[in-house]
Amino acid sequence: MPPAVPTCGGPGRVTRDCSWQTGSRDTGPTRATRARQAVTNRPAVTSGTWPGGTVRTVVSSAAVAPAGRARSRPRPGRDPDTTLPGHPPGTRRDIRDGRNGTAVSNSTVGSHSPAPGADWVVPTPARPVDATVRVPGSKSITNRAYVLAALASTATLVRHPLDSRDARLMIDALGVLGARSEHTDTAVRIHPLESRRCPDPAEIALGNSGTVARFTPPLAALGPATVRFDGDPALRRRPMAGVLRALRDLGVDIDDGGDPAPPFTVRGTGGVRGGVVDVDASASSQFLSALLLAGPAFREGITARLVGSAPPSGPHIAMTLDLLRTFGAAPLRDGTEFHVPPATLGCPDYTVEPDLSSAAPFLMAAALTGGSVRVLDWPASTTQPGDWVRSLLTELGVSVTTDERGVTATGSGVLPGAELDLHDVSELTPVVAAMLCFATEPSTIRGVAHLRGHETDRLAALATELSRLGGRVTETGDGLRIVPSPMRSGTFHTYDDHRLVMAAALIGLRVPGVAVENPATVGKTFPGFVEAWSGMLGA
Repeated sequence: MPPAVPTCGGPGRVTRDCSWQTGSRDTGPTRATRARQAVTNRPAVTSGTWPGGTVRTVVSSAAVAPAGRARSRPRPGRDPDTTLPGHPPGTRRDIRDGRNGTAVSNSTVGSHSPAPGADWVVPTPARPVDATVRVPGSKSITNRAYVLAALASTATLVRHPLDSRDARLMIDALGVLGARSEHTDTAVRIHPLESRRCPDPAEIALGNSGTVARFTPPLAALGPATVRFDGDPALRRRPMAGVLRALRDLGVDIDDGGDPAPPFTVRGTGGVRGGVVDVDASASSQFLSALLLAGPAFREGITARLVGSAPPSGPHIAMTLDLLRTFGAAPLRDGTEFHVPPATLGCPDYTVEPDLSSAAPFLMAAALTGGSVRVLDWPASTTQPGDWVRSLLTELGVSVTTDERGVTATGSGVLPGAELDLHDVSELTPVVAAMLCFATEPSTIRGVAHLRGHETDRLAALATELSRLGGRVTETGDGLRIVPSPMRSGTFHTYDDHRLVMAAALIGLRVPGVAVENPATVGKTFPGFVEAWSGMLGA
């Protein structure tokens, strides 16, 4: 496991002036701010529990969601679609946990696992949930670990990595560049890059993965081959200019036809000099992380100076710095300047933490149903932005406890409204917005304008789909305004965005008959989500 690191802020309220933004992290291990946010501090309102007791389950994330249809972008002008496909009600079923093994019971209304290409009707529980859940490894940590393992001098055994579309795309991309991999049920061994193994010319498929698209071009520049990069149509709309411009300024030969987006070609020359470069990471912190991860392999290392507005999701930059240290590099930070000197990397054995952003909707399920959910193996200290969900739920009146087994959330089913700045934890925006549709008062989410350039325009998608089901959700300049309103059944479109599947699942907890279009898109980060969610509810 990565070494333990100090906490950036105390429990409860977390302010925007956390050390990620104001302090320097020149030496020693680092930890990101959980969030720059301000939650309206209202007391929780208690209410009666659902009749009939609770549903008790133990579930895992081992199963794989089926394939489904795809859509690319929100179309806010569409008429609401409330026609639901016929699905039989969920039935009693057991789900096996790969490590603990055991049982799920108690049926709910909805479909457990849709047929390939079909919508998923989210199960709606008849009672508060009482569940223990294990989620898969963090995508953000997995793909960073794979990149550093490929740059290491010896092989690295990466334990409990995420096995998803994005992670497989990263392994495939590194394989094209010359890094062999060996797989077991619970680990992947990544061997160092060998440029002689890379064909010339070569092609790398990016899918819709931002980490693969941004982290692998610097590695291609280290070899002698000409490498063409391209991905899904949705990826071609995502920002890439920051990292491509910085690589050009470092002397890398890149041909993007004048449009800094896939498809583009990197013509490797066998190495990168490195040195000082300005980076505008205001659209994505991954631009900076891409350069820092490759920095140890540059002849002069890398000194990256941030220009423009502050990068979103600062915790992911802190995560990059932590992993660099774990693999033997010595990154330094002085305000908005980051330096990574040349280094020989090595980490023979590395264990990936559970994905806390994927865990967030399960804890929120406890808040919405007035039940209790435990997520196993929550790290004692982490740079993952998803850890912030503990602070949010606590401020909203949910009981959140941590012990050696994990984190447990116990809710009342009633939530106050909130005023939130999610700039540093923006990946949680879809599930937070969905949860706040059931608050007792209006809520505002701000600081997340950059979400318009993610897998889809997430702000437009959320406003469109939540409103389609009866919510009153409108876009603002940098976020969303949510006014509670009675919600109804209907189809929730996902636009090839994994986080929207999770948002729809939360709506289905309180609204029977929510049909999720293309549920398989959640396989980007959590292939077993549909199974795990249904199992939590006893479907």
